[in-house]
Amino acid sequence: MDVNKILSADILDILFEGKNKEYGAYDLRRSYNKRITVALVSTAVICLLLFLGSIMANSSKKEKTEILVAEDVTLEKVEEKKPPEAPPPPPPPKQEPPKVEITKFTPPKIVKDEEVKPDEEIKEVTKLEDTKIGTINQEGAKDEGIVAPPVESKGTGVVEAPKVEEDYDKVFTVVQIPAEFPGGLAGWTKYLERNLNRDLPVENGAPPGKYTVYVSFVVDKTGAISEVKAENDPGYGTAAEAVRVIKKGPAWKAAVQNGRNVIYRHKQGITFQVSED
Repeated sequence: MDVNKILSADILDILFEGKNKEYGAYDLRRSYNKRITVALVSTAVICLLLFLGSIMANSSKKEKTEILVAEDVTLEKVEEKKPPEAPPPPPPPKQEPPKVEITKFTPPKIVKDEEVKPDEEIKEVTKLEDTKIGTINQEGAKDEGIVAPPVESKGTGVVEAPKVEEDYDKVFTVVQIPAEFPGGLAGWTKYLERNLNRDLPVENGAPPGKYTVYVSFVVDKTGAISEVKAENDPGYGTAAEAVRVIKKGPAWKAAVQNGRNVIYRHKQGITFQVSED
């Protein structure tokens, strides 16, 4: 190769001067940069397509709402503090009958006057008319022949408190048999599945999770529902929907206390579960 051509020739032309350029090595080295560029661009395009496909797949997932739990909640029983019982009155003091004058009976005995003791002296008959005769001498009231009445036993002195009749017209929060939806828990769950708008939380933008609403209402003696209100509000329209479904529903079975239907305030929980497909 001429000197002038060497200065302007490519390094591959210099290396393959006088060699068989059709063999393949020359073409491989000549197209090396082009093949590397194509490979890098192709790899970048494939990665970009995979990334875009992943984003589109995530965005295409739809959220759905399920009714997870339909539970009854029993209001806690509040124990009323009873006032301390008053101590029983002390027993009445024992009354002793009044003392009556008693004169000792002295059998007659013949002795000398100086040997007679004062307590053995025989009383005159006139002095024995208003006194009792006994074995001792005792001072007291004159015996007027009145027999004292017997002492009446007062017992223990404890008076039982009168029994208080329960008011069956008040609103009970704790009863022996709580109010119940017709058909029990199975009937209640079936009613919710048919009437509850389970897609409402998703339509209002609720993220995946559980949303439990506690609704309290009064069930009267006939089972009619009134005073329905939500005790809490998880949001996304769940509280209003739970209240609507209970108001729309049929009458319940009335609560029972001591064999009687009573007015009962019931608390019911409804849980919405938002999950991804």
